[in-house]
Parts: sequence; structure tokens; C-alpha cells
Amino acid sequence: MDATTLVFGLLAIFVVWKLRSVLGTRTGEKQSNLEMYRRKSEPPAEAADNVLQYPGKSVDMAEPTFDDLRAAWLQIPGIEQNVLLGLEAVVQADKTFEPRSFIDGAKSAYEMIIMSFAAGNRAALRDLLSKEVYDSFVAAISDREARGDTVDTTFVSIDRAVMEDAHLRDSTAQITMRFQSKLITATRSKDGKIVDGNPDKVVDMIDVWTFARETSSRDPNWRLVATEVGA
Repeated sequence: MDATTLVFGLLAIFVVWKLRSVLGTRTGEKQSNLEMYRRKSEPPAEAADNVLQYPGKSVDMAEPTFDDLRAAWLQIPGIEQNVLLGLEAVVQADKTFEPRSFIDGAKSAYEMIIMSFAAGNRAALRDLLSKEVYDSFVAAISDREARGDTVDTTFVSIDRAVMEDAHLRDSTAQITMRFQSKLITATRSKDGKIVDGNPDKVVDMIDVWTFARETSSRDPNWRLVATEVGA
């Protein structure tokens, strides 16, 4: 093996390692079911234990204060002033939590859950929903299947994703997101007639979804625990 081949081989290994270490970011337009909620369960090897990572600061520098973190969080699209105290509590319980990555992952999860529900993909939903929400979604899917209805859905865009609330209850972190999106959706009966929606119309949607994770658990996944239609 010549030196050039060796250098490019090492570079490829490094790039793959860096990609796998990033939580919640997209590699293309989609993520796997688990990757979108998966966060690093441990800090990177080069970081000191219990060091809060703050953009632009070396891991060798002093741990940032929450004033520093608050200032950085407010620069992230989708972070509102009213959630800062809640985010502090979440970060204190889980030093690996990073708001920007969470928002990116939540947006990916939102799209995947909507499309999996429309397709009746129970396996995909099981990894993304709490038991209560999963049971509710599956009941709706089963009712639809019993009638012979099918749903055709095209996910057009997410126009806005805002973190509305963040708090820690005991050791459970909960974050509420408001999504504004555009969909094309139509439900057809078993004889092909449209019984709901319009296959030629883009619909504006507002959904308020709450995600939760047990911070004391080794399971790094966030799951959808509550949904409501926003005003």
C-alpha cells in the first residue's frame, strides 16, 4: 500500500467516525428510525467528563456558565426565551443534550411519524412513540384498515419548528415542539373514492408534539408522548 492510499484510507475512517458521532443531523433527506432520536450516551473521547460543550470553545477551556449557554441557545432558530430555564434543567440532568441537534432530530421524526402513520407502518412507529401514543395510532390504523381505506400523503415541507416548552420532571426530560408544515393528503375508500382530503391541494398543518426521554436511562432515544392540533 503506497503512502497516498494510506492517507486517504485514514481520512475516510476519520470522516465516518465524525459523522457517526453527530446526533440528530441529517445525512441526506432522511434518517433511520432510531438515529433521529439517538443522542450520544457518552461525551466524545476527547472531551473531559461532565464538560458542557459550547460552540466556539475548546474542551480545554473552562466550563461555560449558563449565561454563556443561554446566549448561544438564543442564536438557534426555534429556541424561544421562555424555554431557557427548562433547557438548563435538562442539560444539568443530561450533559450530552444539545438543543440544535434535538430540533433537527425532532423535525426528522415529525416527518417520519406522519408518513409512517399514513402508510400504516407499525414497526417504524414502535421505535418513535411512547406506548400510549403508539396504541392510539395503531388503533386508528386498524380502524382504517378494517374499512378498507388507504391514505396517500405527500410531505411538502416544514415551514417552522419552534421549541415551545422544556422541563424536567423528576428525571424525565420533556420538550414540546410546535410544527408548521405543508402536506398533500387524501383518504380513499376501498372502491377508490376520496372520502377525506384532496390529492391536488396543499394543506397547512400546525401540530404541537411533546417528546420525552428518561435521562437516567442508558436508552438515548426520545419518544413522542403527546400530540395536539395547534391553533
